[in-house]
Amino acid sequence: MVVLSRCARRWAKPAAAAVLLLCAVPAAGCKRPSGDDAAPAGRATDTPDAGGEPLPTGEVIVRPIGGAEVRVRVEFALTGETRSRGLMYRTRLDADAGMLFVFPPPPKPETFWMRNTLLPLDMIFIGGDLRVVGVVERTEPLTETPRRVAGDSQYVLEVNGGFAREHAIGPGARVEIVGLDPGLVPQER
Repeated sequence: MVVLSRCARRWAKPAAAAVLLLCAVPAAGCKRPSGDDAAPAGRATDTPDAGGEPLPTGEVIVRPIGGAEVRVRVEFALTGETRSRGLMYRTRLDADAGMLFVFPPPPKPETFWMRNTLLPLDMIFIGGDLRVVGVVERTEPLTETPRRVAGDSQYVLEVNGGFAREHAIGPGARVEIVGLDPGLVPQER
């Protein structure tokens, strides 16, 4: 049993609360957010960005070679912080929803992991020419295994696991990004 002085008892609860708060802050890593339970209308997932502010939203249209066009409602991850957090801690992702990670030019090899990511995802890597470079399918949640494709990417679209196969999305598919304000596209890493 620990005996605390009157002064120590007075500060014990605030100190414990501060420690808990610091432990609750997620370490930057994969690409996932958390926050309020109530998502604004039009949100692609059940939890807004951990910063409390909703991310900008838009749409990605994918035109697979020989397949039907598919539309995905997306949140844009435009900053290093939002790209690092990505879809961490999300417990649900609508079937037609995802997150588009936007990197500064020029395109380069990008690597992702699934730290603190609770859902299996497909990662669709997209070049600066808006063509799919490659797809990593059904990534295992809560792992730090590096995920990448051969080739340079400027964008990565994360969607529910199995989405790419279901819609025949593979290398060479054309992509259109709707609603991405050119003034918000990052210019530096």
